[in-house]
Amino acid sequence: MIPRYSRPAMTKIWEPENRFRIWFEIEAHATDALAELGVVPKSAAEALWAWWATNPAIDVAAIDAIEAVTKHDVIAFLTWVAEQVGDEARFMHQGMTSSDVLDTCLAVQLTQATDLLLTDMDALLEALKARAMEHKFTPTIGRSHGIHAEPVTFGLKLAQAYAEFARGRERLVAARAEIATCAISGAVGTFANIDPKVEAHVATKLGLSVEPVSTQVIPRDRHAMFFAILGVIASSIERLAIEIRHLQRTEVLEAEEYFSPGQKGSSAMPHKRNPILTENLTGLARMVRSAVTPAMENVALWHERDISHSSVERYIGPDATITLDFALGRLTGVVEKLLVYPARMQKNLDRMGGLVHSQRVLLALTQAGISREDSYAIVQRNAMKVWESDGALSLLELLKSDPDVAEKMSATEIEDRFNLDYHFKHVDTIFDRVFG
Repeated sequence: MIPRYSRPAMTKIWEPENRFRIWFEIEAHATDALAELGVVPKSAAEALWAWWATNPAIDVAAIDAIEAVTKHDVIAFLTWVAEQVGDEARFMHQGMTSSDVLDTCLAVQLTQATDLLLTDMDALLEALKARAMEHKFTPTIGRSHGIHAEPVTFGLKLAQAYAEFARGRERLVAARAEIATCAISGAVGTFANIDPKVEAHVATKLGLSVEPVSTQVIPRDRHAMFFAILGVIASSIERLAIEIRHLQRTEVLEAEEYFSPGQKGSSAMPHKRNPILTENLTGLARMVRSAVTPAMENVALWHERDISHSSVERYIGPDATITLDFALGRLTGVVEKLLVYPARMQKNLDRMGGLVHSQRVLLALTQAGISREDSYAIVQRNAMKVWESDGALSLLELLKSDPDVAEKMSATEIEDRFNLDYHFKHVDTIFDRVFG
């Protein structure tokens, strides 16, 4: 992943040093268990941990140099460790196969990454809740098909986003449990040369559960589900980002990204204040989702194992988690600093001469004894006059002067249907459902 869209804590998880340290822990814990079972001498495990206690630097370049000859990364690592530890290192990897190390390591890395993503989600949820409470009753226009519909509040818009990301967080917790499995089962997963107790021991030490049937590799349906959930969260990011982008359009301008002192919007036009952060989030969401299809295709491996999934995961593991981590952090900042313009929201609400209240008049006419079809026609013919006048005419005044309406409703009754507060009578109920 490019540094521009990376944050240090997440990037560190995918650096070679972290990967090799996890490999060592897998091998050392397995050697501990093998020693307890009497398969290898206890001195072998003690030698490994004694060397590890010296806090050795992982010489990535040296391991890479060995791999250039062996063409096998796990063998290169084991060879390098043996050079550091000495003769006792020959007992490492007894009965194990490379996938035991690689797949279990990937599970650890993905759980580490998920823990950071959950922290990111918590920060975003906190920001959304704070802004939703701030604008709980800030009136704004709701839109369907991009067209004025009926009034909502800006707080409700943010409450919807909160609820969506809360669901995303729950899915991420489930994804963590799904991915956090350990496989130390040997060639083709039969445990022929290693006791299942070794797997159970390593799993406990690394905070994983055992994989029931690993067939030499951990089944990739787990990974497919994991990356699919990352893709859904990315789509939720894009949904909120697009909402903000629309609200920042000049013709709307109900909210906009914070524009810092000294910031420039355009190299050519000094007046520009562009929604660059949320546009960037739309692009980042696409990149996270691009990992989903390859993860799905990784499920179908040949027989007990092949490595067609390996190259894919070396890309999508780091890229998807690093990108999503950055995107969640960026969106949190956008929400926290979002500039909100209630006066402009009210101006837009009033923009179309009261058309947003048409449904209430329609319902009132049906209650007054006019058929729904006729009621719709009466309100629509007046509404279209307002529409065609670009809001210059008033729907309220046209309805008052319409004899078909006046026959069934008094002027006061008509005016009552244009009460903005009516639309917000259940906002508290919705907020209680979302925030408890």
